[in-house]
Amino acid sequence: MERTFIQDLRAKIGQQVTLKGWLQTLRDQKSMQFLILRDRTGLVQAAHWKKGNPEMAEAISALGTESALTITGTVVENEVVKLGGIEIQLESLVIENNAELPLPFEPFADTLPDQDYRMDWRYLDLRRERNRLIFEIQTCAEQAMREYWIQNGFIEIHSPKIMGAPSESGAELFKVEYFDRTAYLAQSPQFYKQMAQAAGFERIFEIGPVFRADPSFTSRHMTEFTGVDFEISWIDSHEDVMAFTEKWLAYVYQAVDTKFHDAIKEHFDVEFEVPTVPFPRLTMSEAFQILKRMGYKLPPERKGDLDPGAERTLGDYVKQNFGNDFVFVKDWPFTVRPFYHMLHEDNPNLTKSFDLLGRGLELTTGAQREHRYEKLAQQALDKGLRLEPIQNYLNFFRYGCPPHGGLGLGLNRLLMVMLNLPSIRDAVYLFRGPNRLEP
Repeated sequence: MERTFIQDLRAKIGQQVTLKGWLQTLRDQKSMQFLILRDRTGLVQAAHWKKGNPEMAEAISALGTESALTITGTVVENEVVKLGGIEIQLESLVIENNAELPLPFEPFADTLPDQDYRMDWRYLDLRRERNRLIFEIQTCAEQAMREYWIQNGFIEIHSPKIMGAPSESGAELFKVEYFDRTAYLAQSPQFYKQMAQAAGFERIFEIGPVFRADPSFTSRHMTEFTGVDFEISWIDSHEDVMAFTEKWLAYVYQAVDTKFHDAIKEHFDVEFEVPTVPFPRLTMSEAFQILKRMGYKLPPERKGDLDPGAERTLGDYVKQNFGNDFVFVKDWPFTVRPFYHMLHEDNPNLTKSFDLLGRGLELTTGAQREHRYEKLAQQALDKGLRLEPIQNYLNFFRYGCPPHGGLGLGLNRLLMVMLNLPSIRDAVYLFRGPNRLEP
């Protein structure tokens, strides 16, 4: 018999159906057995009279919670049942996989073990509706991203993740053995995005893995994450990239709001809002003045940069004064930016770059790139880099590369901001960090 989903049972009153799912709760009483079955669409109660089938009653009594089952029975109305006022009169049962008892932890208990322990048993933790919802929202967000890009003439690329030279700088690199030489896991698709501009693709995007050998143990860092990148040609400045970004993100938020507004409110206690555009913009100079007025002192080692506390302080300031969760902080000093960011003509100490903060968390880094070979080579030298290791990259700009710019966004950080999650570990299917390589 064809499978029926629990959400469709109301239309099946009086009919025999087959359901497939997990045993969430078993109430094994003297004469009756009640099974709460869960599939990805909801919960339903199945009732079994023990005397009707003693053999099946014995099998049910031996079931562990979270067992995988296929059940067949008739759908009946029962106003006493809290789960939608319907019930399955159980006729047959197939135990696809009986869960051993005791479970490492009960996924639907009121009190859960700490997150690090649950990560050891991630497949059980992901059975909770709240966790599955995160990835349904992620799917919706990615689909909306692609829709907006394609509507605006973008094409998708998939760049290599094994590279012969660093993709950003010499830091935070994972080295891998590659036959008789050393290769590196990609820190970013940056160089290949720019190659696409030199190839005349004009507008490209990529969603793919990014690797950072960063020994950080914060709630916002991972050693492998999903990067969302795009690059566009024939821009006048980084303002063009920011203008596209805010419209793109508003489109994504609208798609998520349309489909999941009520569910987000129920499971995350977040009143989901589609951001208004344009987003506020602050220069780095203005940001430093605001931080000074608010009494926030940056650590000496972060001169010209923002630390997490400064980002949160700016996020609070923008929310209070502009009513927006997002703010662009632009025109960063060249000292804290990569060599390929374009410099302002009237102030070569500043780059045509930006970060986008969402609720005080850095989501993106973007810029207009330097597309002129001689200037780019000189900026690399100014940063203390040798030209030989990056010569293949520099060659992109020798044969007619247009002005261009783009950004990189962390998909998991975006989910943190959307759902106000306390840790990036909640926003990733399987977390990778300095001490986490399993499961």
